[in-house]
Amino acid sequence: MNKSVSNEIDRRTIADFRAQWTHFRGNPGFYGSVEMLEDILHPLLPLSEIVGRRVCEIGSGSGRIVNMLLDAGAGHVIAIEPSRAERVLRLNTAARAERITYLRATGDQLPLAPPLDIVVSIGVLHHVLDPDPIVARAWQALKSGGRIAVWLYAWEGNELYLRFALPLRALTRRMPDVALRAFTHLLTPVLFGYVSLCRILPLPMRSYMLSVLGRYSYGPLWLTIFDQLNTTYSKYYRRDEALSLLERAGFTDVQCRHRHGYSWTVVGHKPI
Repeated sequence: MNKSVSNEIDRRTIADFRAQWTHFRGNPGFYGSVEMLEDILHPLLPLSEIVGRRVCEIGSGSGRIVNMLLDAGAGHVIAIEPSRAERVLRLNTAARAERITYLRATGDQLPLAPPLDIVVSIGVLHHVLDPDPIVARAWQALKSGGRIAVWLYAWEGNELYLRFALPLRALTRRMPDVALRAFTHLLTPVLFGYVSLCRILPLPMRSYMLSVLGRYSYGPLWLTIFDQLNTTYSKYYRRDEALSLLERAGFTDVQCRHRHGYSWTVVGHKPI
């Protein structure tokens, strides 16, 4: 794929998320909690190791993960967001702005000084056509011994879901946002019903439904569906691809966890 096409896909993806975060600004309950952050990162990156650290989050959106990191005890967070949703990010984190550096930039523009202890990117890199420059920049920005943690959609565990979702997404990506929002409101009760069935039947993705989606209120559940149907580009990573993403940049001791059987949490170290 040539560079101009790649740049256009990235531009449209950033615009998708700007619209998403400016429309849905809240992060209520479990969806915005430290407990959720622990569910994503543990045991590969215990939250105790975030305390007092200088952390960068790539793709900060509405500030959900920034607030989680601060609630977990991070000393300072560099929040990188390339879209105009930065206004929402600032509003949602204003109470602790003195512990945050806001940058409207892409991940490959991450400043190299002062050096970072930890870089996290949760739910972002699978929407980037070529994430290698972002991961390479994170490696440069980290201290020796620093760590990166990324969360990615997994291919394994989602095969049945993708048979339904990919054809549907081919249609919904072409829908105007107002129509897609209305359509998502129609689908949300269906997902609520599926979660309820998972409580009594061993249905596909049961662990994810009960451990994560079953703890969401209506707003985050609606947003989860909208996010799946709206974005221009999404990649579902196989395990070897998830490991290779960090290894190619020079990270070592790369570990991968198949979170609830539907996604990957991947953590790597920058050698000392």
